[in-house]
This record gives sequence, structure tokens and C-alpha cells, in this order.
Amino acid sequence: MPSNNLIEIDFSRYQRWLNRAVGSEASFMVFDKDGAPLWGADNPLAVDLGQAIASANNEAAGLHRHNIGASKVALYQPLGFSNDGLLGWAAVVVDYFEENNAPIQVDQLAETMEDLVAGVMDEYNHKSDLEMMTEELGARYEELHLVYAVDQHVQTHAGEHEKVFQSLLQSAAEHLNVDVVAFVRPSKEICQYATSLSKEINNLDLVLVEMRGDLYRFVQASGETMVMNAADDPRRPYIFTDMPYKIIASPVYTDMKVDSLVVLLNHEHKPDFSNSDRKLADVLASQLSSLSNTYLLMESMSQFNQQLAMALIEAVEAKDPYTRGHSERVHYISMEIGKAMGLPPEELDDLHWGSLLHDVGKIGIPDAVLCKPSRLTKDEYTFIMVHPERSYEILRHIKHLEKAVLGARHHQEMYDGKGYPHGLKGEHIPLHGRIIAVADTYDSITSSRAYRAGRSHEVAMKEIERVAGAQLDPNIVEVFKKVVSTEPEWLQRFSIRREKI
Repeated sequence: MPSNNLIEIDFSRYQRWLNRAVGSEASFMVFDKDGAPLWGADNPLAVDLGQAIASANNEAAGLHRHNIGASKVALYQPLGFSNDGLLGWAAVVVDYFEENNAPIQVDQLAETMEDLVAGVMDEYNHKSDLEMMTEELGARYEELHLVYAVDQHVQTHAGEHEKVFQSLLQSAAEHLNVDVVAFVRPSKEICQYATSLSKEINNLDLVLVEMRGDLYRFVQASGETMVMNAADDPRRPYIFTDMPYKIIASPVYTDMKVDSLVVLLNHEHKPDFSNSDRKLADVLASQLSSLSNTYLLMESMSQFNQQLAMALIEAVEAKDPYTRGHSERVHYISMEIGKAMGLPPEELDDLHWGSLLHDVGKIGIPDAVLCKPSRLTKDEYTFIMVHPERSYEILRHIKHLEKAVLGARHHQEMYDGKGYPHGLKGEHIPLHGRIIAVADTYDSITSSRAYRAGRSHEVAMKEIERVAGAQLDPNIVEVFKKVVSTEPEWLQRFSIRREKI
């Protein structure tokens, strides 16, 4: 198959060049490496001459001679070489002459042919360079498009790590036109994948097992991207045995070690994976590596924050054993209300921390007041009233909690403005404070104290309905009523008493 760049050359220009050089219409022909005519095919000598030149296979530089009967001579010269070998030949037919008695015009023709072939090769190389630049720009565009797609998926599913990966893998499968794209992290038992199948894969489960097994171990050991196209690839007896799929496996690094893979997989009938495909797989692996490392850091920070929060809660509950579990219950119920209200993820995150830490300020209340079994005096109640503000003072220095602390600070405000610490009224009370207030009121009624047993769910709901519009936000009370109307499992899990009907 001749080079496309050679076919695209306008040889009529070189025909005119040669005509001017010899002063008449020259019998000029160009052949590909197999002897097929690319120019001058209408010449009756072209087919036989092309075959004769190709059969001689004379690739040496300079002008060569081929006699055509007793009346004509073909002078031909190799065009040049590409990565696939010789491109072809340029030839001109002249009247017969003896080799030891060549006219002076032959020397002039030889120089012209040398210049002409150099011109053809300059144009060929220019077209080849342009084609390579186009391919490179196309590859860079594909890479940029992939990076942009990653960024878009991260923004679209901010905070939803699994959704980001799944959406990104699906987009990559479709964009790269591969049957399977997978992200494999055996240490965490993660194998997320997406498909854009050209035809069914009946043994997909086995394919995924192989990705987590021998394929992962091979790439982890080599630390390099692996491309396996050929059915007789010497690695097949050890990797994807009896599975003739085409594969690219790119390593994903965490702390300078391979801990994950990005795998592209195609059926054997599809074209081989190219070097460009390999680069795109490496780009995808690099992007997923950055995402993965970010998520691991966020997960680590989240675990630390959760452990720190639980330590603070333990410190509070150690002071008053009768309130053990109160913070977790208020947190859970607040989150159920927030979800039922359709709060966005970032607000739910703030509600998460605000509700969990709403009573952390009780650390500063004297044990004698906090654990007193009888009615509090006015001064003792004043100590209790300080705890929301103490919660704020403790938590306000943590940047991540700057919005979450509003719920903790204002959960004792009343809807009619008679609460504390600031006497805020109605919707001037931060939303999270109003949500936590409902959950806190419910748990306070249904939880046991040193001086009484916890009251029933039915009693708590009657009391909450009674104070709606005065102590509690009536709209949030309505949401809470809908939440509990479904008889959620936590009613039993939290051992809430029920009245027999």
C-alpha cells in the first residue's frame, strides 16, 4: 500500500519541471515500492516498467538504467525511505544509447532527476511532518478534552467520590470508544468499571477478577504501562490466559507506589491500541491518581475530624452518663430532617457537624450543675444557658466548621424569640439551629434522666406539636412528622418507648 502522502503529491508540477529542463515533453513516471504507477499510468510502458524496476529492487542512491528493448532506456532513481522502507522510484524514458557512449544530455538529465527527486522528497517530508503535527495536535486535544471531562465530572459530583469515579469512567469508555474502562485498587477491594460494548462480554466477572489479580501484580511489579494487542503475545500464558482481549493497563501511583490500575479493554476484532491510546490511558491514570490521592487525604481528614468529634462528645458524656448517646441521636435525627427537606450536600455536611457537636459547650459546665437530679436554681440554669455560646467558642477556630457552628450556637433559640443565647426570632434563627432544636427536643423528651424514665414517642410528638410556632419552627415540625410517620427503623434502634394502642 503506497504512502498516502506520496499519493497526495501533485506530480504534474514535476512533469512541467522536467519538460522545461529537457526542452520537450518528457516520458516521466513515478512508481510506488511495488511498482504500481502513481504518475504516468497512461504511458503504455508504465505497467511493465514498474514491475521490472520493482523486481530489480535496486535501492542504491543515484540513477540506474533499465533497457526497454532496443529502442528505449529507462533511467530511474529511488525516491527515498520512510519507516516502512523504500517509498518508490521516479523514472524517465529516453532514446536508447550505449552505456559507454552516453550523450551529454544524459548527464544533464541525471542532475535534473536528482533535483527533481529531492523536491519530491522535500514535499513528502513536509506533508509527513504536517500529518504528524496534526496527529499530535489531535492527541493533545484528546488529552485536554479528557482532562476537561475529569474536571467537569468532579465539579458536577462534588463530594460524591464514587459517583465522580463512575461518571468519569463511563465518559472515558464512550469518549475513547473502548469496551471496558476500569479502575482497580485491590488493597481497598475496589474495582469500578464502565462499559461501551461493541459486543457482549460473557465472562466479564472473570475479566474483572483477572484485572485485580495477575494483571495488577504484573503492572505493580514493572511500574510501567502495559499494552497487549497480539493474540500470541508472550505474556498471555500468564496474564488473561485464554482471554484474547486487547488491553492497556496504566499504573496509578500513591506515595510513589503503584496501588491502583486504570485498564482499557477491547474485543479482539477492534483495532490495536495505538501509542496515542497509551498516552490517553496514562493521562486518565494521572488524573485518577490525583483524584484518588485527594480523596484519600479527604477521607483521612474526615476520619480524624470524626474521631476528634467523638472524643469531644465522650468528654461531655463522661460528665453526665444519663445523656450518653444524646449527641449521636440528635445528629441522626437532624440529618433525617435535613435530607427530607432536600438540603444540598454542602449544607448537609454543615448540619452533620453542627448537630454532632451541638452540646460540646457542656464541657465547661460544672458537674454539680450538669448532673443535678433535682430542679435547677436560677443561677444553675444560667450556667446551662451558656453552653451554646461555649460550643461556638470552642469550635469557631476550626475553618472547616465555620458554618457548622451556627447550628450548635443557636439550637436553643425559640421561634417566638424567647430562647437563648441571643433571643433570635423566626427565620432569623439559622436554619440548622431550627432543625437541631426539633431533634434535640424530641430526644430530650424520649431519653431517660436521673430523675425520670424516657417518655414515649407519642408523648414527645404531642409536645412537639404543642410548642410548634412558639418554641419550634412549625414548618420543620411538619417535616419531622412526615419523617416519623413512615415508622423509621431508628425508632426501634434508639429504644424509643411506644404506647400500646
